[in-house]
Amino acid sequence: MATLKSLRDERLRKLQEIKSLGINPYPADSQRSDNLGNIQADFDRFKDKHVSVVGRIKGIRKIGKIAFIVIHDASGDLQLFLKQDKIKIDTKPRTYLAFSEINLLDSGDFIQASGIVIKTQTGEISVAVEEIKLLSKTLRPMPTSHDGFTNKEERLRRRYVDLNVNQDVYQRFIRRSNFWQSTRDFLVKNGFIEINTPVLEHTTGGADAKPFITHMDSLNQDFYLRISHELPLKRLLGGGYEKVFDIGPRFRNENYSDEHLPEHVAMEWYWAYADWNDGMKFTQDLFRYVCDKTWNKRSFVINGDQAVDLGKDGIDWPKISFIKIIKDKYDIDVFNSDMNDIKRKLKENKLEVAKEDNRVRSLDKLWKKVRTEISGPAYLIDIPVFMQPLAKAQKKDSRLSEQFNLILGGTEICKAYSELNDPIDQLARFLEQRDLRNAGDEEAQMLDIDFIEMLEFGMPPACGFGFSERVFWTLENITAREGVPFPQLRQEIDELTTSIYPEVFRKKQSK
Repeated sequence: MATLKSLRDERLRKLQEIKSLGINPYPADSQRSDNLGNIQADFDRFKDKHVSVVGRIKGIRKIGKIAFIVIHDASGDLQLFLKQDKIKIDTKPRTYLAFSEINLLDSGDFIQASGIVIKTQTGEISVAVEEIKLLSKTLRPMPTSHDGFTNKEERLRRRYVDLNVNQDVYQRFIRRSNFWQSTRDFLVKNGFIEINTPVLEHTTGGADAKPFITHMDSLNQDFYLRISHELPLKRLLGGGYEKVFDIGPRFRNENYSDEHLPEHVAMEWYWAYADWNDGMKFTQDLFRYVCDKTWNKRSFVINGDQAVDLGKDGIDWPKISFIKIIKDKYDIDVFNSDMNDIKRKLKENKLEVAKEDNRVRSLDKLWKKVRTEISGPAYLIDIPVFMQPLAKAQKKDSRLSEQFNLILGGTEICKAYSELNDPIDQLARFLEQRDLRNAGDEEAQMLDIDFIEMLEFGMPPACGFGFSERVFWTLENITAREGVPFPQLRQEIDELTTSIYPEVFRKKQSK
């Protein structure tokens, strides 16, 4: 059985032979008149038309004086039909391959072919090739799923191979692009302005998360990679914008899970003169629009067996009270129950009890166990103010925040609230968060004094909302690492790689 090294050596031999013919195996120029999918879909329009097509070779069959090559581009597949006496041969410097040189091509190579669109005797739409040009010689064979390219770790490490082998993965990232584009389109259509905000921050905030730290040499200061878009966008409200949003990466120095990645793309919008009730209605409209544009449906199966239906326009999603569900499920009063009682409930429900756990973290663990049973869509409301330092308090009960979290498939996939714009109140809450950080809670929020100063200049009442691409992963019913093209993985170099590139790794080992 041929090994990868032997197959690569054979392709290297072919590469040298191509070069000896005076043919550039990696030219810069290529010509394409039409996509393969267009020719397949509309033969009557292309019949007898001269075209120039490009693509990656999927298969080659050579039978005497004729040959068939199937190529693939982003639009689909098409057959090339080659006859020995129809292939044009150019003089030096060489550009095109002769029929006798077709054996120098391999599956996976990129080529350009020019000729007339026909149907073969078997009725296959094809290009009767007159000229064939090598665009890129590949040195490794492209595996197929039948070859065993199914190992999850290998697929993630070599996603560029995975995208060629597994069309469902290829189509997934087209949907991911549509997901973000339709999100952007909906916001712009509703009067929002996209303004990009910094990734590097002196003080990071807007979420409970441990940040990454980096150093900027030119200022000789440490910076944090943002964990949220929130505080810079709210500064823009203070600057006079009324509807703003940002889509981009954020970074949270936390462990991998099926729902979380340390780096991921997120979107947040902020809407002046709106409150959480406006936000709830807007969220329903946004989700329905995005699902229509991305998947052309509103019903999904999430987490294996949880059916979720986003419903018809104008139908409001139900609301679930945080304080009520914690009371009903655990007989815990979120405000008055003793911490010993709360920790006992954690143990009874086989949940971790950490030394640094405080009331916020403990209640959150209890809630996360409950929410797994809620398919949604539903809004979680009545979240205590002490669990959300950036939200306004409810009029009916100042202990509760005007916050809502959207639950889908047993998880919270976005949160929003009426933004706190009282600088005195905000400072007091930041000080409470600082006390939590000093007590060992690395995810408690930092005190951002510049943000307090902005509030003292004045920020209008507003609603803010955010979600990450976890929404996409959830509705696709996939894990986080499957949901991004190139997830971070621990770097590993196998023995085959070191043997193929001795000039690289011999030097590295000798240092």
